[in-house]
Amino acid sequence: MNLELLESFGQNYPEDFDGALDCISIAITCAFNRQGTLLAVGCNDGRIVIWDFLTRGIAKIISAHVHPVCCLSWGRNGQKLLSAATDNTSSIWDVVSAECDKTFRFPSPILKVQFHPRDSKQFLVCPMKHPAVLMNINGEHRVVPLDDDSDLNIVASYDRRGKHIYTGNAKGRILVFNSIDLDLKASFRVTTGTLNTTAIKSIEFARRGECFLVNSADRIIRVYESGEVLACGKDGEPEPIQKLQDLVNKLLWKKCCFSGDGEFIVAGSARQHSLYIWEKSVGNLVKILHGTKGELLLDVVWHPVRPIIASISSGLVSIWAQNQVENWSAFAPDFKELDENVEYEERESEFDVEDEDKEKEETKGPDEEDSEVDVTTIEPIQAFVSSDEDEEDQEALLYLPVSPDIEEPEESTWALPPEAVAEEMQAQEKKRTQSNTDNTPSPKKKKVKTLEVDLPEAPLDEIHPLLNVKKPNEKGQKKSSRPKQPKSSKPEKSKSKARIDDMYGAASFSWVCQVRNILCALWLLASLQPFHMHLILKSQHYIECFSSYTQL
Repeated sequence: MNLELLESFGQNYPEDFDGALDCISIAITCAFNRQGTLLAVGCNDGRIVIWDFLTRGIAKIISAHVHPVCCLSWGRNGQKLLSAATDNTSSIWDVVSAECDKTFRFPSPILKVQFHPRDSKQFLVCPMKHPAVLMNINGEHRVVPLDDDSDLNIVASYDRRGKHIYTGNAKGRILVFNSIDLDLKASFRVTTGTLNTTAIKSIEFARRGECFLVNSADRIIRVYESGEVLACGKDGEPEPIQKLQDLVNKLLWKKCCFSGDGEFIVAGSARQHSLYIWEKSVGNLVKILHGTKGELLLDVVWHPVRPIIASISSGLVSIWAQNQVENWSAFAPDFKELDENVEYEERESEFDVEDEDKEKEETKGPDEEDSEVDVTTIEPIQAFVSSDEDEEDQEALLYLPVSPDIEEPEESTWALPPEAVAEEMQAQEKKRTQSNTDNTPSPKKKKVKTLEVDLPEAPLDEIHPLLNVKKPNEKGQKKSSRPKQPKSSKPEKSKSKARIDDMYGAASFSWVCQVRNILCALWLLASLQPFHMHLILKSQHYIECFSSYTQL
């Protein structure tokens, strides 16, 4: 694939809906590999579906967890995949063999996991209501220091090359640590127009350049330069280069990320399936992509190389891309596309062997036709190479091998002779008898030992926000705190209403009440006209039916 030919000279952001990927299960989160050839999707049944993004087909399905998968992260070379589930476990998977290398169990729910951008032996974990944890594949861990011990709502992220770790808390404080010795390098506070602070929801870095964005609770996305933040040092006051927000609807953003080249920023609304795209250099809103109304957005990722966005809502992965317009002038510079037939006028010298009217060209030097053209060396694709690298990673996993689906051969062309069939039957019977006589156990997959991560100060009774389930003690408190009411006619009506709400929902009950009100209005209108007696009778009948239904 020649990426230089795919690069458009106009806009470099998606415009329209380009299909959906159905994982059979309900999709929750997704992540592209570094080259953008594979897309990993985490589902609610614990499976990880890996899509070949070029063919839009499923390349592999990994039965990873028992509970829903809440976060995914690819290793640098694409050989390893890091996953986290709502049962407080995190696992490292071998993508080719679909086997689990390591499994770690944390005492509290995991909100985010991220591989080190340059070292696949280290990864970052953000437990719920606990400081970020820097993990090693051997099970060793270090806790990233806090700015305020009372604030435990921490979000963290590696920078583009993994040299620093950026953390943010609920008081708007962002700290920058060295990823090797966890030494504090810089810090600043995100403030609103006044001196009030705002909670940090997420920190995302661009693949190109030194910019990163901060999504905060005040519905504003701030873009900073990491070089300026480090230059300001501790307790600095760096100014954001851009402030992005929806001035009309004041939307709260669910997920934000950069484009592959770092020139655009996409943010997904927390209320509906809408994607807002801004240009980073100018700060203007260039496009709004609207999904199906009534759907809630779960995750948004931008393709690392091409102007393609993948968003998740209602269990499906929606793909947004550019409209491909056919340009036939690329084949011939003087090609013209006609809307209707045009009479062609032949030139006088069009079919002459030698053009007499052609001016003689000036004599030029000899053409250098004997120069050698190098066709053996492979130049690295700039989109796959970082600014501090000269060559591509030779161990990078671009595609997954897929076994072809071979249909049953026809009897006329592939039929075996009867002697070969008899020999195969005898060989199968011998194998069966040997398997029955031998007591050797069948080979099984290796069991991966789960490593317990000891975090003494982590809360043990927290439930992952993705599950959205109330704690059992809260339910007990609510039940015990409610006083018992004496039996009367009014509680019976409330019980019947609750029964209807449970069976049909509150929306259906309100709909029934509205229909009853409409019938009452029709009865009043019909009673004004004496010749509409049949309408009066019908309206009375329907009103009695709906009244008895609502008083069940």
